[in-house]
Amino acid sequence: MRDNQSSALPGYYRLPLAQRQAIAADWAGLGSADIGIVAAGGLSMGQAEQVIENVIGRFSLPFAVATNFTINGRDYLVPMVIEEPSVVAACSYAAKLFREGGGFQTSSDPPVMIGQIQLLDLAEPRAAEDKLRAQQADILAAANARAGSILARGGGAIGLEYRHFRGSPVGDMLVLHLLFDCRDAMGANAINSALEHIAPLVERITGGRVNLRILSNLSDRRMATARGVIPAKSLATKSASGAQVLSAIIEAGAFAECDAYRAATHNKGIMNGIDAVVLATGNDWRAVEAGAHAYAARDGRYTSLTRWWRDDSGDLHGEIALPLALGIVGGATRAHPAAKIALRLLGVESARGLAEVAAAVGLAQNFAALRALATDGIQSGHMRMHARQLALAAGATGEEVMQVARQLIDEGNIRLERAKELTAGGKRNP
Repeated sequence: MRDNQSSALPGYYRLPLAQRQAIAADWAGLGSADIGIVAAGGLSMGQAEQVIENVIGRFSLPFAVATNFTINGRDYLVPMVIEEPSVVAACSYAAKLFREGGGFQTSSDPPVMIGQIQLLDLAEPRAAEDKLRAQQADILAAANARAGSILARGGGAIGLEYRHFRGSPVGDMLVLHLLFDCRDAMGANAINSALEHIAPLVERITGGRVNLRILSNLSDRRMATARGVIPAKSLATKSASGAQVLSAIIEAGAFAECDAYRAATHNKGIMNGIDAVVLATGNDWRAVEAGAHAYAARDGRYTSLTRWWRDDSGDLHGEIALPLALGIVGGATRAHPAAKIALRLLGVESARGLAEVAAAVGLAQNFAALRALATDGIQSGHMRMHARQLALAAGATGEEVMQVARQLIDEGNIRLERAKELTAGGKRNP
């Protein structure tokens, strides 16, 4: 990306596929071979066989870019891989409105992960903790003996913490936390290797028995935050003033803050955006999901990951904070050809930068969902996109897809049975 490039691309979604590809290629300096990799699904059969077991084929998902994002004063085209209609369009539209308020401001913690060692059969758990504290330097040195390239880049084991659980179903338990700076990796393999290496030492020091040694996906030392402002005037619709829409969004956000049933769906919508970025860049979306939802319940009650409020000027403020353990080196981020291209498109230079972009996307997606729910209802736009999927499912091809979809929308009859009738009989005006 060049410094003078703008991700505000009016009408991008209307352009032919080849032109959209050309703009994305120019943005990131991609060649025709790179675009060909993405267009072909990114992974060859030979590569797929090396990734998981019992491979019989490949399963492709759409690869898109969200436009209009400006984060900390820099513009981004954001790669997203997702099958759900309207998510990319909604994110792009939301980013446009945040752009009118100055764009997203983001921050993130250093990339510190937690590895856990479960200690059992301790006569005196508190005394065992004292012994571990006394030999902390030796334990960290042993952990860093397995840190490899992460240590060379300035990361590695940096501290220990202790948690006591009395009267568990298997008796008293001491859990040792190894704090590990992963630098630009997600870090799971490095942490787990370090835990395996220090487990015998921990047993010798305490006289206890180590059972589990595994990283935690509640990576709350690795938080990412995004915030932004949307001018109230930008929220106005044909049927409601900006102030009315703003109030409705705040009320919808408050619903998710106080009710777990609503919060589950509210946060699912946030993860629609975040997961799409995580998947596109070859990161572990299941780990990110686990961490996000565990964090949402951190105080013993499941709640929203976002907060919305009105400022003194009457404008809408939004903020999201959640753990995001992402990497730009190692794993599928470097092994999957399409993930490598996604990272080039994004142009982030660190794992923290990637996490901040993902957080901004999550905030944008949440705003878009709340705005839709608080105004026309979520089904209005979603069903228009769903009409295209029904046309495809009915067997429409090429230009026929849009013709069938438009007629379904015009009739207000967005159903598979009707799509099949239109496709099979070529009936456009029954």
